[in-house]
Amino acid sequence: MASDTPDRPPLLVWSALVIVYVVWGSTYLGIKIAVETIPPMLSGALRFVTAAVILGGFLVARKGWAPFRMTRAQFGGAALVGLLLLTTGNGLLAVAERSVSSGLAALLVASVPLWLVVFRIVARDRPKVLTLAGVLVGFGGVAALSLSGGGGSASTSGIVVVLVASLSWSVGSFLSARIPMPANSFAASTIEMLVGGAGLAVTGLSVGERLDVTVVSGRSWAGLVYLILVGSLVGFTAYSWLLSNAPISLVSTYAYVNPAVAVLLGALVLSEHVTWQIMLGGLVILLGVALVVSTERRPKAKRLTPEQVRA
Repeated sequence: MASDTPDRPPLLVWSALVIVYVVWGSTYLGIKIAVETIPPMLSGALRFVTAAVILGGFLVARKGWAPFRMTRAQFGGAALVGLLLLTTGNGLLAVAERSVSSGLAALLVASVPLWLVVFRIVARDRPKVLTLAGVLVGFGGVAALSLSGGGGSASTSGIVVVLVASLSWSVGSFLSARIPMPANSFAASTIEMLVGGAGLAVTGLSVGERLDVTVVSGRSWAGLVYLILVGSLVGFTAYSWLLSNAPISLVSTYAYVNPAVAVLLGALVLSEHVTWQIMLGGLVILLGVALVVSTERRPKAKRLTPEQVRA
């Protein structure tokens, strides 16, 4: 069967893939460090608005305003997805990471591909038998982690908030393939980040968050800068390049590699305790996700922008 992607040097493909693995896996650590002294909603607002300005400016400098020519429906679609993914999804994750370890949060967020299958069933689609098996296995792992709290000091409320964030991400990702969206994926992501970031700012201020730069540590500023430049831009570029130059079946492996990277970095950098419950529950979740990804991959499936598959 002919490949739907051009031949590229394997080293170049794997280099980009490793960037996606490590960068997106490390964003949970970056969020954890940033919210140590920066209010969670406002940290997300700073991250995504700044990244949107940089990405949008780069796009205009290269191609002018043509990529941003879109209908009201397309703009509204991108704005809605941005609110679901970033304002609710990423915002709630940042709030939860004040009481949940970055590794446990990453493993719970790994349930997003499982939720997408559930929504397909509600929409009267018929997933394969192995896909349904993967969903059952994956949610079994989610239930085990949630009920045990990962065997650590994670708060029950924090775990619930992470699960709600994952559900919001799933809804946004599901809708993005079914509602009008801008034709240019970079323009779509710019709008998503700009609107999502604005939503985070409004939400944060409305619940009483205030940014006092005198109490923000250099460590938190470094975490925020990392999320903006590396998490949102370097990871974005690498993933976008991979979508056009590597098989989607290979690119989609990020879904079960990122959580493992997040757990490892949390343990190495923040000395987060990795319990046997986290290890076992995480392995079960990743097994379920691997079953779903391996049975659902389609070479010509509609490809989502980076901000639609991972915030």
